[in-house]
Amino acid sequence: MSAPADSLLDIRARLRSFAQERDWDQFHTPKNLAMALSVEVAELVEHYQWLATGADAELDEAKRTGIRHELADVLMYLVRLADKSGVDLHAAVLEKMALNRLKYPAELVRGDARKSTEY
Repeated sequence: MSAPADSLLDIRARLRSFAQERDWDQFHTPKNLAMALSVEVAELVEHYQWLATGADAELDEAKRTGIRHELADVLMYLVRLADKSGVDLHAAVLEKMALNRLKYPAELVRGDARKSTEY
């Protein structure tokens, strides 16, 4: 099994190639990609709309497929946006997790869903 960073690099390379083959780089500006990402997130949310919790038992196979495809779209636009913005997603996640560890110490927030400014 490849490392997560390797997987992201593979996805990034495949998306670059896909866009280049279609001459879509001209349209893949950070603004356009961020907007497309927000649309795909909204399409993902639609699959959960009106469900009590969105737990697996509430999902039929069609919903599971739709969710899987929308998650893929979200990831693809996120990776493409990071690429066009010069962001190393793997490094960014590690950096943000370190900041979150400081902001949300486990011994202080365990089982507590409040924002850091509320405790």
